[in-house]
Amino acid sequence: MKVTIDKDLCIDCGVCEALVPEVFSINDEGFTEVILNPVPEELQDAVREAAEECATEAIIIEED
Repeated sequence: MKVTIDKDLCIDCGVCEALVPEVFSINDEGFTEVILNPVPEELQDAVREAAEECATEAIIIEED
């Protein structure tokens, strides 16, 4: 699984970082970024949950 964030949609609310801090992080400039790609199998369900919880549907998942 690979994951990206649509910067045009993302409002940097931090929900994804709260759910999966191993994969998502808010950087020093206040923008959300993916810090672990590809996503290890043991974190994939959590990333799917983060995508579902994303208020703006900014998380894009590419399944292998």
